[in-house]
Amino acid sequence: MATYTQILYQIVFSTKNREKALIKNHREKLFRYIWGILKNKKCILYQINGVDDHLHIATHVHPTVAVASLVKDIKVSSSDWIKGQGLFPKFKAWQVGYGAFTYSVNEKKALVNYIKKQEEHHKTISFREEYIELLQEHNIEFNEKYLL
Repeated sequence: MATYTQILYQIVFSTKNREKALIKNHREKLFRYIWGILKNKKCILYQINGVDDHLHIATHVHPTVAVASLVKDIKVSSSDWIKGQGLFPKFKAWQVGYGAFTYSVNEKKALVNYIKKQEEHHKTISFREEYIELLQEHNIEFNEKYLL
């Protein structure tokens, strides 16, 4: 019997201490690099985008891949790549944690559109406010002291 899944995630994480390190003119290179990591893990990237202090990734996670392991691989590998490339001089590291939110395949189009419009979205709302909204929308209990 074959395995069939549709495990759609929005993965969100920021730079350490929300440093505004991801300068716009090099983000596309970072996004392509992360796309390569996802492809190597047999995940399907639907959209990646972000602003100067955080990223959003909409992806189908392959059933053999644990989300925690995937995020760790993305963060470790991209951090090394960023430092090696020298594209983001203010980048020190990624934050310790992350958010991973599941969606129905019926919500994919809206999710992709939401991620595409991150720059516009963050003209009116901070990352912290957005992150709290995501946590509340998905009924995830959280401690504000860890949200910095």
